[in-house]
Order: sequence, then structure tokens, then C-alpha cells
Amino acid sequence: MEQAAAAPPPHILVVDDDREIRDLLAKFLERQRFRVTTARDAREARRVWPNGHFQLVVLDLMLPGEGGLDFARWLRTQSDVPIVMLTALGEETDRIIGLELGADDYLSKPFNPRELLARIRAVLRRAGEPSEKREEKPARGLHFAGWTLEPTRRRLLSPDGVEVPLTGGEYDLLVALVDRANKVLTRDMLLDLLRGRQAGPFDRAIDVAISRLRRKLEDDGRHAQLIKTVRGGGYVLAAEVTRV
Repeated sequence: MEQAAAAPPPHILVVDDDREIRDLLAKFLERQRFRVTTARDAREARRVWPNGHFQLVVLDLMLPGEGGLDFARWLRTQSDVPIVMLTALGEETDRIIGLELGADDYLSKPFNPRELLARIRAVLRRAGEPSEKREEKPARGLHFAGWTLEPTRRRLLSPDGVEVPLTGGEYDLLVALVDRANKVLTRDMLLDLLRGRQAGPFDRAIDVAISRLRRKLEDDGRHAQLIKTVRGGGYVLAAEVTRV
């Protein structure tokens, strides 16, 4: 009896101008059974992108020439591939802009490779890699305010039935809100649900993700009716949810 072929390892693109970091991450991640391609700048990353079939990008924001933020903008026009950003301590503004562009997670330099590995695995898990087992589960839909969330396919459908692209982080944030509809969730609670860590005093990751999610749900930020801001509390999805 023939055995089924093993699924290919996830392919990761590491973009960093520091050769020592590129080599270290390539060797470390390959030992963890990932396939790794490295690029020293955005130009080289653009060259290898078309044929790479990457499942995740580890992106340093401080790149020579075309910066990491500009490359992230270009990448979002090509794909919803998960992005884990590497930022220097103190790059608060760039980190926030990166999250607004759709990055799924971030890690400040210097970092422990094992922490990066944990972030990569968590992001890939949220993005549905691998997806074979998920396809076997029975279909289920979550309906709210005309929108439909399909957990088995990890997708959001508009009231007109059009699929709205979501990053892995945006999808998981929406699921957290929908699963706890009409309950106030603080930023710490949301961060704990999504990443298992507490928010720092200047951590705006959740606020940025909420803002992106509101735009995609056509929920005006100043007068949001679907995802409401609770002063001094957090956020709440103000809608009845029907489960199918």
C-alpha cells in the first residue's frame, strides 16, 4: 500500500541587509524543517518573489535603498502572505505604519531566534498552514449585520456575497470579536487571545488592527456602529450573531 507523500515544508522569505542575521536565520529555520530563501534588499526580494510560492515573509524594516515599509506596500498589492516585521528598538512609528499595511506580527531587534520561531509558527497557524485538516471539517457560517464569516475557509463575505481579503491577524481579531459579540474586550484581552502577551503602554497594535478591520467592514471610524469603542475599556462587536 502506497503512503501519501509528505506535505512540503513551508517556504519562508527572509529579507534583511545584515548577512550574519540572514545566514543565522536560514540555518536555524532550516533545522526546524522550513524551506528558506534569503534576500539582502527589496530589489533582490522582488526578483525571487514571483517563483517562490512563499507562505511567510520575515521583513526587516531598515533596508538600504527601498525601505521595508515600501516593500511591504508593494507586497500587499501582490499577496496577503503573512508578514513578520523585524524592527529596531525605538522604531515605534515605523512599526505602527507596518501594522497598518497589514503585517501580522513584529519582533524588536535584538531578538531570540526561538521567539521568532514561535511567532512564525503562530502566524502560519492563524493563516491556515497547512490547511488539509481544516478542509475536512464541516462548513459553518457566522452571520452578523449582513456579513458572513466562514471559519472553515477563513474568509469574510460582504452582504453582497463578495469575498473581502483579510490578513491572518485581521481574521483572528474578527473571530475573537464575533465569538464574543456584545461583550467588551479590552486591548489586553484581545492581545492575550491573539498573541498570548500583554500590551505595553505604547502598544497600538490592536488599535491599528481595529482601524483596518473597520475599513474593510465599511464601518466609519468616527461613528462606528459595528465595532464600537468603549471609553477606557476596549472594543465590542455590537451585533447579533447567527451560527449555522
